[in-house]
Parts: sequence; structure tokens; C-alpha cells
Amino acid sequence: MSFDGFMTRAMTHELETLLTSGRISKIYQPYKTELIFTIRAKGKNHQLLLSANASFARIHITKEKYDNPSVPPMFCMLLRKHLEGSLIERIEQLDMERVIIFHIKNKDELGDETFKQLYVEIMGRHSNISLVDKKSGLILDSIKHISPAQSSYRTVMPGQPYKLPPEQHKANPFELNRDELLKRIDFNAGKIDRQLVEQVAGLSPQLAKEIVFQAGTVVNRTTLPTAYLDMIKTLKEHVYNPEMITTDGKEAFSILHLEHLKGERKTFESVSNLIDRFYYGKAERDRVKQQAHDLERFLRNEWQKNKKKIKKLEQTLNQAERAKEFQKLGELLTANLHMVKRGDKQIEVMDYYDEEGGMILIKLDPQKSPSVNAQAYYKKYNKAKNSVAVVLEQIEKAKEEVIYFDQLIQQMESAAPRDIEEIREELIEEGYIRRRLKQQKKKKETKPQLDQYLSSSGVEFYVGKNNKQNDYVTNKFARQDEIWLHTKDIPGSHVVIRSIEPDEQTLLEAATVAAFFSKAKQSSSVPVDYTKIRHVKKPNGSKPGYVIYDNQTTIYVTPDEDLVRSLRK
Repeated sequence: MSFDGFMTRAMTHELETLLTSGRISKIYQPYKTELIFTIRAKGKNHQLLLSANASFARIHITKEKYDNPSVPPMFCMLLRKHLEGSLIERIEQLDMERVIIFHIKNKDELGDETFKQLYVEIMGRHSNISLVDKKSGLILDSIKHISPAQSSYRTVMPGQPYKLPPEQHKANPFELNRDELLKRIDFNAGKIDRQLVEQVAGLSPQLAKEIVFQAGTVVNRTTLPTAYLDMIKTLKEHVYNPEMITTDGKEAFSILHLEHLKGERKTFESVSNLIDRFYYGKAERDRVKQQAHDLERFLRNEWQKNKKKIKKLEQTLNQAERAKEFQKLGELLTANLHMVKRGDKQIEVMDYYDEEGGMILIKLDPQKSPSVNAQAYYKKYNKAKNSVAVVLEQIEKAKEEVIYFDQLIQQMESAAPRDIEEIREELIEEGYIRRRLKQQKKKKETKPQLDQYLSSSGVEFYVGKNNKQNDYVTNKFARQDEIWLHTKDIPGSHVVIRSIEPDEQTLLEAATVAAFFSKAKQSSSVPVDYTKIRHVKKPNGSKPGYVIYDNQTTIYVTPDEDLVRSLRK
């Protein structure tokens, strides 16, 4: 289900219940199109996420942590000026549109009351967040600016009058009775679900399909209105059943139980919990792709290049292993030089290396003398013999490169935006890429930030998400007798438990996190080794993140995203 008008209505109802009369205490803008409001309401702090992301626009209470920039963007500073310390008087939805309006009261520098409106438009790539002065109706600023050149319908710029998004002129779902619904549907045209979406405001394709499904195998003028009105009654009374459905690895969410969708279901206590869980990692992964698509492409190209290199080197090695054959041909030719005449293209001689005494054909260069032909075979023999050691060394080096880039690709898959620069810096330090001109002045070295977890037994453990973090958590952060974990023979994160004798539950949970942040994330029964830090060594000259270890014990776990999320501090 998309963030349709009914989802917006359910979220508005939830936020109004939780946040009305609440006070905005802090405002952050962790990313270009996303805001975090800390709101104190009913004796509790709530983290409200407002996103105008083109792919993941949404609004909900969140429990996730976000990294904030050291210097807040201009829009964030303006919101702090006008809204920090202010009171949320009311939260409403505009008809059945995907627009939520926050009515906010505050006092200016002179102590006079001021009234602002925060418009949150959740409309895909057209999503926006605008702060409007209620008295004048003028836009103070917006998270996205829309100039007259971009839109002939409305301009969204500071100082311009705020104009609502264009109306869709659809019927209000709560005002449609049986007869009016039937007037809008052409049963002969088919595609009833699509007709419902086109005629009814706020209705997503998913809800429309559920109405048709509930209407039965034969949808007619009797069954369709009954199914429609039953669903509308449930929604009107704010009776929700937030659930996430997973089918063939694809996830969908809904505020109602959708019987037409088959798959694994998980229910949630609130609409916010559902949305927070559904978008967990998705929006972050999208940001990583936007920030590091060039880096990801480079890593995959390097991985592929080294795989091809190994294949070519193995072919060279096969040729090199013919060294003894060249030696044999050279010796047979030398022994039979008296039989060779200049200009011969080949000669057949007895193979005295063959126990059965068979004959062998030796190819010759007619332009060369018999002795030079023999010397040519000896040269091929020496060249092939000497190249074997070199080729073997190059194959080993290329295999190490494949493992290294395989590891970095895995790290990119689970990287947060703040991890990307550390991966990029590592590649610069290792000489794989050049430092950008704007980055010529290297930033002061800072300690890598580790992801922190707390087991259900109350024991802390830490996770490295890239090689810099892995080296730090293993070689500097951890103590000698603490427990270290890593997936067995699989690229993944280094995990350190802050205990010398953790209980079994902590071990299993830390191992589950290690398996989740590995290449085996989608597998089951993943082997994870654990040992004391004192048994983990980093060989001199080895690649970042590479270690060897012994005295390990192996346990098997299945990665669980919900468990990982619940343990994160």
C-alpha cells in the first residue's frame, strides 16, 4: 500500500492523539529532504520524522537514530527560529488529500503571539514541506523550492503566497452512498479496481483490489457497494490493523488486513510503528546509492576485473605447465639434428621418452637452421619454467583483491551514509582512487563511530560496518579477553562483546547481528566463529579489515532484521 489518503488520515489521527498540545523542543535536518522534530507531549518525548524524499516521502513517529550534520541547513535554522518552543494547537488532514497541516502557536521577540502553519505534502517526487505565516498566507520557506519555470500552477518560494496542490476532483469516500457509487462505476468496462481509484479520493490501488476481492468472484451491483461500504465504515471509525506482508521477498504495508495478498504477515501496535519498520534501512539505502553510486560501480568493476585476470592467469599457467614438453622437444631435436635440413617445416623422430618407443612430430621454422630451432624450444622451456612462479604469485594477489573488493561490496550493502566517506578514504589511502580536488586538505583524523547494541541480558556489544571500523573495534577498542565474532569464511562485520564470559543468549544475539551484517544476510543457519580478542591477529602488510584467528568456536544462527533493530541502542 502506498502512502495514500487513507494512510494519511490514519497517521493524522494518530499524531493528533499523541502530539496535540505538545511543545516542539528540538528540530534537526539530518538529510536534504528530511526533518526530525522532538516534541514533548503528555509527559513524553516523541521523535517525529517528516520526509519529502522523492521515493520514500512519509511522516511518522520514529525510534530510529539519525546522524545530524555539524552545521544545520538554512531551512532547519529557519524552522528553529520560528518553531522551537512553540505549541502544536491542532493537526489536520486536507480533505482526503495527502496533505497534513500543523497549526502552531508561538511568541515572537516582543512576546506577541504568532501563528504558523506547517504543510507536509506527501506526493512522491512532488512531496514538500512548507512553513507558512497564517496571518499573511505567505511562505516563510520550504524544504524544496519550486520556481515559476518548474511549475506553471504554483510557485513555492519564500515570500510567495502558499497555494495548495491541484485538486483531483474525486468523490469524498465517506459521502458516497450505494446509489452514488453505482453511478460512478461502469460494470461493462471491467477493471473495477482501477475505476474505484479514479473515482474515489484517497483510495490506493491496493485498497481498491481488496474491495473487489471482498466483493467475490462475480463483482456486481449488489456485492461491490456492500464490500465498499463495509471497508469505509471500518476506516471511518478509525479501526485499524497495521500489518506488513512479505511475499517472495517483497514487502507491502497496510492499515487494514488485506486478504487478497498472500504471504508472511506481521502486525504492529500503531501506524507509526508499521511505517517506521517498513522504511527501516530502505530510505538509508537509497541515500547511500545516491551518494556513492560511483563508488559502488568502481568496486564492482574492480571485482570483475580481478576475476577476469585470474581466469587469464590460469590459462597462462596451463601454458606454462607445458615447460617440460618444450624441454623434451628441444632434447629430441638436438639428438636428431643430423636428420634436419634447412627449410624443413617439421620432422618425425622416435620418442625415446615413450616406453613404447612411438614416433613424435616436431614442428620447425623453415627460416631457421636446425640448431636455432632446437634453441628456440629451450628458450620456450626456460621462459615457461620461470613464469610459473610469477603467475602463481599474480594469481594469489588477484584472489586477495577479489576477497578484498567482495568485502567492500558487502559493506556498501549495509553502509549508512556516514560509513561511505570512511570507505572512500580507505580506497584513497590504499591507492585505488584519487582524492577529489575539494578534499585535498585531509580532515583531522577522528575515531570511527561504531554501532552499539544491547543484548536482552543487558550486555553491550559493538559492530564495525566497514574496514576502518573493523580495524578499530578489533585492534584498538576491544580488550584482550573480550569476545570477538565474525561469520566463518564469509565477508562481514567484526563484532565485539564487552564481556569476558557472556551468557549464551548474548552470544546468540551478537552472532545474529554478525550474520545480518555479512554477505550471508539472506541465508539461514549461518556459521559464526567466536573467540577471545587475544587470539585475533592482523598480519603485517595485510589489507584493511583483514585478520587471522584461532581457538574459535562455531555457532549457527539465522539473520533476523527485527531482532537486530530491537537490540540497537
